Amino acid sequence: MKKIAVIGLGYVGLPLAVEFGKKRMVIGYDINQSRIDELKNGYDRTLEVDSAELKSSSNLYFTIDKEELRKADIFIITVPTPINKYKQPDLSPLLSASRLVGEVLKKGDIIIYESTVYPGCTEDDCVPVLEEISGLTFNKDFYCGYSPERINPGDKVHRLPNIKKVTSGSTNEIAEEVDQLYQTIISAGTFKASSIKAAEAAKVIENSQRDLNIAFVNELALIFDKLNINTSDVLEAAATKWNFLPFKPGLVGGHCIGVDPYYLTHKAEALGYHPEVILAGRRINDNMGVYISNQVIKIMVQKGIPVKNSKALVLGITFKENCPDIRNSKVIDVITELKSFGLDVDVFDPHADTQEVQEEYSLNLLETIEGKYDAIVLAVSHEDFKELSIESIANKEAVIYDIKGFLDSDLVDKTL
Repeated sequence: MKKIAVIGLGYVGLPLAVEFGKKRMVIGYDINQSRIDELKNGYDRTLEVDSAELKSSSNLYFTIDKEELRKADIFIITVPTPINKYKQPDLSPLLSASRLVGEVLKKGDIIIYESTVYPGCTEDDCVPVLEEISGLTFNKDFYCGYSPERINPGDKVHRLPNIKKVTSGSTNEIAEEVDQLYQTIISAGTFKASSIKAAEAAKVIENSQRDLNIAFVNELALIFDKLNINTSDVLEAAATKWNFLPFKPGLVGGHCIGVDPYYLTHKAEALGYHPEVILAGRRINDNMGVYISNQVIKIMVQKGIPVKNSKALVLGITFKENCPDIRNSKVIDVITELKSFGLDVDVFDPHADTQEVQEEYSLNLLETIEGKYDAIVLAVSHEDFKELSIESIANKEAVIYDIKGFLDSDLVDKTL
């Protein structure tokens, strides 16, 4: 059996390495020494893989030594593909990983990319790097595949093996080999796309479609607020029709839905086409944090609560519930806007890593909630918050704003 190297051991790479490790020899590689040390000790900070699974595989070992990669025949690259401050694709992690693999590449090897990219990125951006560094020729000496990740962080039901996998390869023979490879670990089956570009496009539109659906209900929430109608009541009534899509308004962050549409629009604009619908959805979703904060301030004024120097508590900083992932969390938009009005804002999240939050957002998370607040914003519906007594931490006339519709409606002044 060919030996696999998984490059990047985050939310995507680690579950992949563990599953393949049940079948064959796998090298798990990451540039973060502390991450490697934790995994060797059976601890996964992302909480995607439990300790027993990490310790049970004799076929999987973790390393930061790139020389170990020379033993591999198949390289699976699962590094992040973020956007920069100008909302343009940042391919630096992807190209860096490609250079790394290029240094150890040999004839007959296969490189499979799982990172979300725009159509054409694998062959137009990554392959030239592989050729330049290795001195080898694409589709003669080495080959490529693309199989987009579909990991849903924090989801204990939809796991890697039971999510259907899209596969592709740079030749018909390689496409079949890549497909057969994934079939060994994906019980839900695979779908072999017609080309690498088709597979890349399929991935990027999955989240773009979801982004647009959420943008639609977010815009409905803005309209219904002006009409003094409860958005949840409207959606509940509409959902009685069999083909109504049950999306809810909210903050749209994370490393996928809030990012992937910009990869597609970047490629479209490079080809001379200016997307309208996709970017309109992005503008609506990107502005929801400011809208929510202004709603909180408006209610404070209506209640006669002095805004400047009032104390506010934001519950949750991760991008989704019951998950430690803080990447591209839009809760920070709410926090920043509240602070701009002069509020003293505290943030509490039992799932988020204190050091990561400090490094990423320059915020100091509360270890425990003490005292009372003039405004409380429920931003993330962690199960832990069900045990929280809102009344005990809220001043008498405090504003309670529930973005997720998670709290007892009798306690809440406003739900998005």
